Amino acid sequence: MNSLTDQQLLRDYAGSRSEAAFAELVRRHIDFVYSAALRMVRDRHLAEDITQGAFVALAQNAEQLTKHPVLAGWLHRTSQNLAANAVRAEVRRRAREEKSAAMNEQLSNETDATWESVAPHLDAALGELSETDRDILLFRYFQGKSAREIAQTLGLTDEAAQKRVNRAVERLREIFAKRGVTVGAGSLLVLISGNAVQAAPTGLFTIISTSAAMAGTAAISTATKTIAMTTLQKSLLTATLIATVSTSIYQTKQASTLRAQMQNLQQQLQPLTDQNRQLTLDREKGTRQLSALRAEIGRLNSNQSELLRLRSETGRLRHQTNELGKLVRTWSAASTPDQSSESTNFPKDSWAFVGFGTPEATIQSFMWAKSRGDVKTAFDAATPELKRKIMDLYFKDKTDAEISDLLVDSSKNQNGVRVLKRMNVADDQVIFQVHFDGYPEKSFDILSLKKIDDEWKVSNTEDHVEQK
Repeated sequence: MNSLTDQQLLRDYAGSRSEAAFAELVRRHIDFVYSAALRMVRDRHLAEDITQGAFVALAQNAEQLTKHPVLAGWLHRTSQNLAANAVRAEVRRRAREEKSAAMNEQLSNETDATWESVAPHLDAALGELSETDRDILLFRYFQGKSAREIAQTLGLTDEAAQKRVNRAVERLREIFAKRGVTVGAGSLLVLISGNAVQAAPTGLFTIISTSAAMAGTAAISTATKTIAMTTLQKSLLTATLIATVSTSIYQTKQASTLRAQMQNLQQQLQPLTDQNRQLTLDREKGTRQLSALRAEIGRLNSNQSELLRLRSETGRLRHQTNELGKLVRTWSAASTPDQSSESTNFPKDSWAFVGFGTPEATIQSFMWAKSRGDVKTAFDAATPELKRKIMDLYFKDKTDAEISDLLVDSSKNQNGVRVLKRMNVADDQVIFQVHFDGYPEKSFDILSLKKIDDEWKVSNTEDHVEQK
């Protein structure tokens, strides 16, 4: 059963009323549903009733849910609706009995100040998310699924699944911020992973798996009524039965002997009970810490992979730049351009936007954009790498208007562009040696252009190199 998906288990239950399939569904999701209900109603007994109601609804709607991709999302929404109804009924009851202070006393049991500020808003915030974002968060941090398991379930790549998880976490953090709860994304994930899912009370699994499985039989009405009994009604019924049995026992001659034996057994079992309770608490704490560490390790692994990719890309670009620099220096030293020619390839009054279809067209369009202060066209003439480099070196923290003024100022003394030499390095790379009319006659610049998607872009410049 462990290897089957939720949808396969639902089909088994809907088709053949397999109690084993339904029991496996309850085992997988009972902690998650109970924890969500407990956060919403702040009452363990009422949370048990809501948990039972959610699984009764699951049994009744099993056939319709066989094609639902994420069962946890449907269970959370159902628990939220049941909790809302239960809370409204509880508020009315407490108003009549003037016992509204009881709910506030439960809040004093919280020990972690940060979790105390997050927990009251968590389920409402999840409800504000889209179904896709909510389902993927429930998968990742409430059910402990890896990014690969999420990708396989939703038919995505591992990278796409991780991006969806990061996006959903950021949106959840923004919802908390709107509610006045400021918490970082990393801290929020640690809190949710360590506290959101708690173990359901012992015995609740048996009650639900047995009672809810009857929803597909003729006894569904009786089972639903039984599950719908409030905790108080169950307690009263139990107390009545105990009183009746006790009365019979006391009528026998063995009453005193049995009482003594019971007390003796209780005394013997008390140390074991205390030890078991402590071990349970330690296990729950260890489970929360392990889940938080797994989430943090997953996040660090993702960041490490991205860092390695960026380092590799930086090394490749640095190597290309060094090779290009060597080529340009070798080419520049090989011969001195003829400075006696007075012909100007692109006089200033001929500058116009002629597109980026050829290297010469790109130079002319770039000079035209500079002279007019057209920031967009000027940057469109450069490769993305050169654009980032120029922005970091010259235009960091400047507005478009300021950049436009600087472009116009830089072209005031440039009266034309004269191409001195051209070298075709490759089919998609050309290097020009140019002189700007208006600059010292023995100066020239090196412009490297690269072809990207049928357009030529300026990829590197070396300015005002003095000829010797």
